[in-house]
Amino acid sequence: MTTLTFALSKGRIFDETLPLLAAAGLHPAEDPEQSRKLIIGTNMAHVSMLIVRASDVPTYVQYGAADLGVAGRDVLLEHGGEGLYQPLDLEIGQCRMAVATRRGFDWAGSVQRGGRLRVATKYVRTAREHFSAKGMHADLIKLYGSMELAPLTGLADVIVDLVSSGNTLKANDLVAVEDIMPISSRLIVNPAALKLKRDRMQPLIAALARAVRERRAA
Repeated sequence: MTTLTFALSKGRIFDETLPLLAAAGLHPAEDPEQSRKLIIGTNMAHVSMLIVRASDVPTYVQYGAADLGVAGRDVLLEHGGEGLYQPLDLEIGQCRMAVATRRGFDWAGSVQRGGRLRVATKYVRTAREHFSAKGMHADLIKLYGSMELAPLTGLADVIVDLVSSGNTLKANDLVAVEDIMPISSRLIVNPAALKLKRDRMQPLIAALARAVRERRAA
């Protein structure tokens, strides 16, 4: 029997993906937050779930270790999206990627001067392209967490990060000064797997698309 492997990451995106999977008739056999297993079975004998870091999902799908997965647009932009088919915006994990800095920083003046900025972010590729398009030189500093500390400690002038409610920025006296793009999570598919396992994969993709439409209409 042709089997399918679905790469997913724990946390918010997994929690928001579960109702869509359930609407498509797919349920994990165990709660990945409770289980220590990294490969989890489902109610469908031919489908298993691979639990990986969010940033690794595109790599597993690209190289065929997983047939399909769910990844945020931010992760896909950093990965480059090479060798991936993206048939569906799942409309989950919605937020925005933005430039933020400490309150009172002369952002408008920096932009007008085409200034040189120190930018802290884990989205180095996206930040480089954004500031380059604005004619600004960015010295990029890669961080993996607590991005808000960078402007407060003088490590960087601005940060590029995901913003949802904006409460974390506000709590640290930072302000978003420019939106770069809206972010949501996408279904990604290995093109070779789609050809070889179309009979199994296409109904699942169609069911997920239907679940997204139904949720949007609710």
